[in-house]
Amino acid sequence: MATSRGTLDRLRIERAVWTLDARLQDLPRRSRIAKRRELRDNLWAAAEDVGARRAVRQLGDLRVLAAGYLAAEYGELTRRPSWGAAALTILLVEVVMTLLTHVGRVAFDAGITATDPQATGTFRWAGVPYLISDETFTYLDGAHTSVGGAWTPLVYVLMLGGAFVTGRLWRLTIAWRRYQTRPVVTDQQKTGGQA
Repeated sequence: MATSRGTLDRLRIERAVWTLDARLQDLPRRSRIAKRRELRDNLWAAAEDVGARRAVRQLGDLRVLAAGYLAAEYGELTRRPSWGAAALTILLVEVVMTLLTHVGRVAFDAGITATDPQATGTFRWAGVPYLISDETFTYLDGAHTSVGGAWTPLVYVLMLGGAFVTGRLWRLTIAWRRYQTRPVVTDQQKTGGQA
């Protein structure tokens, strides 16, 4: 029984493909793309014979299917943290905060020197509330030095908390517990009890 590729069939198949893809986020990108293409091709082939609704239904539970793919890729340690995502989050917060600090300092300096190019005195920049602390600029004939303007502890909490969440680092504790509870094999057990 051949069926045409209608919009509803496309939506059913794409929903199944992308639902599975969302559950395979722990796989490397190329592997995920290959599994997505393979599933889409198989579903269209099955849809030609039995229809899209039945083809998707015959997949069964997508959680079980995703768990099977993960187990095939990684073995028993299927849920791993993403060190790349954690590092990218730290780098992103670092870049944003560096740009924010630089732009704030340059803008404050430009405002002071715009009013008086030969400024002399002490001026205070209030920073960015909750992110950058106050900074004191000391001017002498238009040249300045500055003290302060450090990142507040909240920035470091956001940086490390974001890395923990995006990198799914809580999975390290699960792996550590699994490692601690694994059975210990002694040398005598390895040799079969023979001395």
